[in-house]
Amino acid sequence: MTAFKTLTSIKDTETFIEENELAFLYITMPNCSVCHGLQPQMEEMFSNYPKIKTRTIDASELTEIAGKFNVFTAPVLLLFVEGKEYVREARIVHTEPFEEKIARIYENMVD
Repeated sequence: MTAFKTLTSIKDTETFIEENELAFLYITMPNCSVCHGLQPQMEEMFSNYPKIKTRTIDASELTEIAGKFNVFTAPVLLLFVEGKEYVREARIVHTEPFEEKIARIYENMVD
């Protein structure tokens, strides 16, 4: 399992999405118990999908992220395919259905 690397600017975030065919953002807040409990599960899950590049963003550190991606709660999980938002989950994430979506997309993009 690999910990998500952190993005700290809008420019770096946009570049990350543009440069990766499959890009996943995990947007979190420091006082969010759901965020902290879910992140290790997401890190473990995404270790099964090596072609999906992953990053995390602390919305309290990068406040512009809320406007850029219409973030009103945390956590927010965003999967981009070829630069377009493809999957969005927020706050309460049911991991099994979420992984089923990711697996389907991954199989279609990678195979």
